[in-house]
Amino acid sequence: MDLREVQAEVDAWIGQFAEGYWHPLSILARLIEEVGELARELNHRYGEKPKKPDEPPGDIALEIGDILFILACYANSLGIDLADAFRKTMAKYRQRDSQRWTRKAEV
Repeated sequence: MDLREVQAEVDAWIGQFAEGYWHPLSILARLIEEVGELARELNHRYGEKPKKPDEPPGDIALEIGDILFILACYANSLGIDLADAFRKTMAKYRQRDSQRWTRKAEV
């Protein structure tokens, strides 16, 4: 599934509800909440705060999926094409950071 398909599927899901997309600041709050859930799972698995013995294991992939859903909501509500935004971002990184790190072929 490409990013345009992701955005279309999210739009179809949201479109079935009268409330539609939330206000941009509410979407931002939701995004921060989801990033916090990802951070919690990563900290449990790789960080200094393991889960309590009675806590079920989390799903890092699902948390990333939640973030993608919210990002698609954000982009849709603001009329942003995620694929185009990502292409522009990669062009920026390729130009700005092309000499920042050691390439594997140089090691």
